[in-house]
Amino acid sequence: MQQTTNTILMVRPVSFRMNEQTAVNNYYQEDIDLLPATVNAKAQKEFDNYVEKLKAVGIHVIVVNDTNEYDTPDSVFPNNWVSFHENGDVGLYPMFAENRRLERREDILDKLEVEGFKINNVIDYTSAEEEDVFLEGTGSVILDRVNKKAYCALSPRANEDLFIEFCEDFEYFPVVFTANQTVDGQRKAIYHTNVMMSIAETFAVICLSSIDDKKERKNVISHLKADGKEIIDITETQVANFAGNMLQVKAANNERYLIMSEAAYNSLTKAQISTLEKHTKILSSSLHTIETCGGGSARCMMAEIFLPKG
Repeated sequence: MQQTTNTILMVRPVSFRMNEQTAVNNYYQEDIDLLPATVNAKAQKEFDNYVEKLKAVGIHVIVVNDTNEYDTPDSVFPNNWVSFHENGDVGLYPMFAENRRLERREDILDKLEVEGFKINNVIDYTSAEEEDVFLEGTGSVILDRVNKKAYCALSPRANEDLFIEFCEDFEYFPVVFTANQTVDGQRKAIYHTNVMMSIAETFAVICLSSIDDKKERKNVISHLKADGKEIIDITETQVANFAGNMLQVKAANNERYLIMSEAAYNSLTKAQISTLEKHTKILSSSLHTIETCGGGSARCMMAEIFLPKG
C-alpha cells in the first residue's frame, strides 16, 4: 500500500465561474467583477500552467476536457466525486450541490481503462443524495492509505454515518472530528477536510486550532503521532490561503513533491517551509482565479489514480 501516486486525473474547465450552489457553505468563495468568459479564460490559463509544471517534474497527468453539455462550473475539482484505489476499486460520491452531480462521467472511467488501468469494482454512494446525505470524496475524507486510517471533518457535505459506511467498505479506521472557521464572528464548519489537512508519507499539514473540541484535537494528534507523522501546524489565516490544500505526489525517479498553490506557499513561514523541505520537494503554481471563485485549490484539482495496470 502506498501513500503517494505518480498518476493524477485533472479536468480542464470550459465554463468555470463562481458556483452559487456551493457558496452557501463554502465561505472561501468570492465573486470577481469580470465577464464570465474572462474568468473562464483565466482559470484555463492557470490550469494549463499548473499541468505543465506537474508534467515538467515527471508527474503523469491525465487531462480530460470538461464538456459544454451541462452547467458544471466546478468540474475542475474532480477529487470530490471520485476516488481510485490500489485494489481496482473506484468510489463515486454524493455531492451537496445539484450542478456538481453532473460532473460524474462514466466516459472518464472508460478513458482510464483505455489508458491501461484496471477497474474491478465501482462502489457507488450517490443514491444518498436522495436522502440529502453527502460525502464529497477525498475532499471530505483524508486517507492515510498505508496505515488504513481515514480522517473526516463533519460538515453539511460530510455525513458521519456515510463516512463510517465508507470506512467499512474500504477497510479504513475512522477518525471523526469537526473543524471550524470564523465567519462573521461565528464558528462554522469548514466545508471540506482537505482545506485544513493533508497527510503525506512522513508528515501531516493540519490546522489544529480549527478543531475546537480539545478531546477531538488530542485524538487526531495521537493518531498522527502514532503513525510517525511529523505535524506541521498551520493557522486559520494560512488555511484561508489554501495552505491545507496540498498533496504529496511522486515525480520522476520516485522523487516526492508536495503540490500547492502560490498563495499557499507565500502564506507559509520560513520555518514551516524548511520543515517541509526536510521531507519533500515543493512545487507551487498560481491558481488565483480558481481559488477566489471556486473556493478550492491545488489539491482539489487532482484526483489521485492508484488503480492497478491491467
